[in-house]
Amino acid sequence: MQENYLYTFAKRVAGFVGVLFVLSLMIFILARVVPGDPARIALGPSASQEQVEAMRVQMGLDRPLIEQYLAYVSNALRGDLGRSLMSGRPVTTEIAALLPATLELVLVTVIMMAVIAIPLGVVTARYRNSWIDNTGRFFSIVGVTMPSFVFAILLQLFAAYFLTDWPIIGRIDHTLAAPRSPTGLLLVDSLVHGRLDVFVDAFRRILFPALALAMSGIGQITRITRSAMIENQRRDHVLTLQSFGVPDRVIVFRYLLKLSSVAPLTIMGLEFASLIGNAFVVEMVFAWGGFASHGLESILQKDLNAVMAVVMLSGVFFVVANLVIDIIIGFIDPRLRLREGR
Repeated sequence: MQENYLYTFAKRVAGFVGVLFVLSLMIFILARVVPGDPARIALGPSASQEQVEAMRVQMGLDRPLIEQYLAYVSNALRGDLGRSLMSGRPVTTEIAALLPATLELVLVTVIMMAVIAIPLGVVTARYRNSWIDNTGRFFSIVGVTMPSFVFAILLQLFAAYFLTDWPIIGRIDHTLAAPRSPTGLLLVDSLVHGRLDVFVDAFRRILFPALALAMSGIGQITRITRSAMIENQRRDHVLTLQSFGVPDRVIVFRYLLKLSSVAPLTIMGLEFASLIGNAFVVEMVFAWGGFASHGLESILQKDLNAVMAVVMLSGVFFVVANLVIDIIIGFIDPRLRLREGR
């Protein structure tokens, strides 16, 4: 059994590596066929043709595509993702400076999803077809159907009219010095360095953008948790527990919630992976200055090296998130533990 589990796990990891390989190949080809010469973009319209040709040689664009791709993969495995065509700085340096902002925002968003949506799904299932259930389903539908940037704008308007002293722009007040730490996560670094003033300011600023991003996931997870709870209430062992007079709260929190947590956890993992690259609208509304908005700016500026790095890193987050989800779900429900055919 253990050998079969390890074999299946290794097979799943190999499959994820294959996905990353295909993704790298696709994004490399797309970057080479889109209109615009990377050398010309890097030098600007005033550069001479001789300068452009020299830059093409320096960037390796004069070599066959297969050699360019192999060089790109080799450099990427060493952590070298090239230089930004716009700023001239290493892409890795720019991403390292911007990724913590988005990562912190997405982590708080996922925590909000879990803290709000799962209890709401449990309550609506517990009081099925009551006014509580109808209200919860209404808000879940609103969360799923309304775009996140609409929530972001509404939250800013709400703060402007009712919470006039609430900060809604940027990650930290310009008068506060952010603590220096390798993590780059303000909430974590401020606690490590004992800077409660920074923690409070950063916490207040992250609440609204995280809530705007979380609304869609909250709607989905609430509905899925509710459906799973209602379905699992009909299982034989749950009915047996009820017949023996086991209290409802024990049945719900010890048995039903565990059975019903597989789908919500899957949604949260996928939301985490997708928001790493798709949070750019909310980041722009709140002037967050993170990895996702940098990816959008790179696309608009045709900064191909930066675009390729953003897409590849987003793909890595998807792969890692899926693998972590499989492991967590395997511990929750051993019947689903990375078996063959799943």
